Amino acid sequence: MAETILTGIRPTGNLHLGHYSSAIRLLLDIQEKGDYDNFYVMIADTQALTDNAKNVDKVKNSVVQVAIDLLSAGLDPKKATIFIQSEVPELFEMTGYFMNLVTLSRLKRNPTIKEEIKQRGYETSLPVGFLTYPISQAADILLFSPTIIPAGDDQAPMIEQAREIAHSFNTQYAPIFKMPKGMIPESKVVARLPGLDGKLKMSKSLGNCIYLYEDEAAVKQKIMNAYTDPSHIKVSDPGKVEGNTVFAYLDAFCKPEHFEKYLPEYKSLDELKAHYRRGGLGDVKVKLFLNNIINEILTPIRAKRKELENNIDDIYKMLFENGKKMRKIADKKIAEMHDAIGINYQKFLNK
Repeated sequence: MAETILTGIRPTGNLHLGHYSSAIRLLLDIQEKGDYDNFYVMIADTQALTDNAKNVDKVKNSVVQVAIDLLSAGLDPKKATIFIQSEVPELFEMTGYFMNLVTLSRLKRNPTIKEEIKQRGYETSLPVGFLTYPISQAADILLFSPTIIPAGDDQAPMIEQAREIAHSFNTQYAPIFKMPKGMIPESKVVARLPGLDGKLKMSKSLGNCIYLYEDEAAVKQKIMNAYTDPSHIKVSDPGKVEGNTVFAYLDAFCKPEHFEKYLPEYKSLDELKAHYRRGGLGDVKVKLFLNNIINEILTPIRAKRKELENNIDDIYKMLFENGKKMRKIADKKIAEMHDAIGINYQKFLNK
């Protein structure tokens, strides 16, 4: 059975290797297989405003940059419909109806929301829009009737809450919503790439990431400064692979053919790890190997970006046209909701 795929990306800056590892590669794999009827990618600007209301320019200026990053990485606009969230106002109407189906206590139990509130220091000044964005995200998902939601592991609670809301609506009014399933990367390293500084997650706000647009010199400098094993002082010292950012990135991106191309004295990543663990392998050599791999990935992305940056107007036109397309889909679903709830007053005109 062909599927309808939908995913969303927040425009709060350019995309980085963490996005590439956890989301973009998965989207490219879906695109290549082509086993879908519809493939939607939403740039979630309205959701980004829930914690950037005082920094609108950051969101506004990031929308086209995220679109360029996605296209540069290989997303094909003929196969995937990329659109801007705020261009589909029906999403806000659906959010309003869904708010009547969710309790405040349920929102506060959402583990992703609990963690993000803590990260942002919102314990005493929590914006209502931020607390309720799982409801808005449920509308983002359900309005377009997707069957599969590619997402990071931190979004699993959001997908589950969307399913709960769909079930509540179907039970209370009429069964008009499908139950979407999440598509989460199996590898934890792929799903959540650590930061260059060794922190749990690569993040724009922490400044510990490699952006897809960065040139070779910038990438090399960052990799050469990446966190490894602080106890691995001398080349002869045994080193730890676990918690070592450089090896985490190799786990995420290294392929067997990379050894023949860049490090022929080793046959596999397991062999490289074993040498590092027993000592006699320096960090510099491992980092240079990683640098070659990352730049191999980023070189075609950089070239495509330069081409796209000369056609910004065309990208905006594509986004706006796709917004119109998505509104047509949304109008039909909203009409279906009106009928289900019983607020389709136009029917009285026909009597």
